[in-house]
Amino acid sequence: MQAEYMLSVVIPVYNELEVLPEFHARITRVLDGLVLDSEIIYVNDGSGDDSLSLLSEFYEQDTRVAIVDLSRNFGKEIAMTAGLHKAEGDAVVVIDADLQDPPELIPQMIEEWQKGYDVIYAKRARREGESAFKKLSAHLFYRLMRTIGQIKIPEDTGDYRLLSRRAVDALNTLGEQHRFMKGLFTWIGYRQKAVMYERDPRHAGESKWNYWHLWNFAIEGITSYSNAPLKLASYLGLLTALGAFSYGLFIVVRTLLYGDLVQGYPSMIVIILFLGGVQLMSIGVLGEYVGRIFNETKRRPLYFINNFSEPRSRRGQAAE
Repeated sequence: MQAEYMLSVVIPVYNELEVLPEFHARITRVLDGLVLDSEIIYVNDGSGDDSLSLLSEFYEQDTRVAIVDLSRNFGKEIAMTAGLHKAEGDAVVVIDADLQDPPELIPQMIEEWQKGYDVIYAKRARREGESAFKKLSAHLFYRLMRTIGQIKIPEDTGDYRLLSRRAVDALNTLGEQHRFMKGLFTWIGYRQKAVMYERDPRHAGESKWNYWHLWNFAIEGITSYSNAPLKLASYLGLLTALGAFSYGLFIVVRTLLYGDLVQGYPSMIVIILFLGGVQLMSIGVLGEYVGRIFNETKRRPLYFINNFSEPRSRRGQAAE
């Protein structure tokens, strides 16, 4: 590996004050051991604690550090996108700051990149520090996405990965508002390979992903890369209509044979409630897709930057 190559590391940050010192120490140790230039791009996603102040200290101490300070909290997917827009490396690593994903895996990713792979993603062999329910729900989500999705998202894989320059350039051409990055990483194609690792518990602090956020994230992923819910609503509507038509024939035949019996009020109420529930559910599914169309047609910018402090090492290279 020649020194003229550069590695960019993109880290979205949202209220990570407790874990940032240890993360920065570990990522810098890894980068110091590499025979290539590097830059560390922290994206402050509207943190409400003193994360930005600590990042400013890193910036003063290390010429490789850059800070993208977003104008508010836009969410992790947008924060990653902002970092990818600013990264200038020949390869770019995306990693969370919570240390569940070990920075020490980066040299192995670089080895695979040298072999010609464009996307090297970290696949979890084990997930420590997570509840049984969260592990089960993640397992079911990835299997569901592989079954109904238009692209096959790798199982047990997060956002931790290395991207080649052409993979990053491809991602940067995608301007959609609803950004399910795990899907976008796969959708761009190119040569991709997994490297296995064991995921650690959070080093400090608390996860920002509660079950409600994870549920909405799952809906985002499903509706972004599959129209299966729309097809399901159509099939369910068709079956319900056939059932209602069959039941109507039964009522007509029974009336002709036995007369008009004033009975069946409970069954009628059940049928009405069932049909109403199916209709509301179908409208809700349709609304999810219509809402995404509505947001995309606004053509708003993905984010706004409050301030961007580029790496001082980058300025030094430009002067040379």
